[in-house]
Amino acid sequence: MDTLFASLDLIEPGDLVLYHGSLTDQHGLYIALPCDCYWCRVADKRAVKGSPETRDPRYRLINPWRPELTLRCARRESITRSTACA
Repeated sequence: MDTLFASLDLIEPGDLVLYHGSLTDQHGLYIALPCDCYWCRVADKRAVKGSPETRDPRYRLINPWRPELTLRCARRESITRSTACA
């Protein structure tokens, strides 16, 4: 099953990811979890009611060396699954 996720480049909770989004000073390696902020939860509920194309998962990114530093609401397009997970 892990090989399937790796081949599809799916992000699972707890995966190591590389952030390469618009916050260039924050680029680096993070642990990805589903974002649990109010706005992301509302967007997820709307996506469930709508079509699958409206689904835009967002992630909370935790710095593994400084867990108190997190990025919230990171879009899927801004992260790539780390090759360290393969």
